[in-house]
Amino acid sequence: MIGPIDELEKRLAKLPGLGRRSASRAALQLVREPVRLMEPLIAALEEARRKVRCCSKCGAFTTADRDPCALCTDATRDGGILCVVEEPADIVSIESSGAFRGRYHALGGKLSPMRRTGPETLRIAELADRVAREGIGEVLLALSTDMDGDATAGYVNEMLRGTGAKVSRLAFGLPADSGIAYSDPLTLRRAIAGRRDV
Repeated sequence: MIGPIDELEKRLAKLPGLGRRSASRAALQLVREPVRLMEPLIAALEEARRKVRCCSKCGAFTTADRDPCALCTDATRDGGILCVVEEPADIVSIESSGAFRGRYHALGGKLSPMRRTGPETLRIAELADRVAREGIGEVLLALSTDMDGDATAGYVNEMLRGTGAKVSRLAFGLPADSGIAYSDPLTLRRAIAGRRDV
């Protein structure tokens, strides 16, 4: 493969959802149609690099000219409940569901000894400060259900003990349109433990 195309392919393959073959097809299509595809893509990437930031208050994606973000300044949102997520992209996912109308706080990751991510590298101190300063009544932990996510949830729960804020966690269960035969044992255990009345 030609050097610049190979380099483009390698860069594209680092994006989530693009494997080596998909990245190769995308790279070839970009090179094949530079005016229609590549130039607008370069312009959009450059604009995103210049303008997109994380909100100084909640950590969600926003623009440089809108800080705090629209979610933090929206007076119709419930300021008494704070949804804690790992990454700004998680806020986008929850917002698209339309199920949550409170405020957010992105930690910037999760505790992970393997990756050398401790509490000091995350926005956990800022979380404690917000809970105290804003009089938050409930903190909803919307974190991964893996070992690191569970450790992070436990750490945050312990840190918020004595603040007066109720700490809750997203319910666990079977995914929509899925069968029991396709579920792993941990998901089934959590679904049974979190059962509710019909």
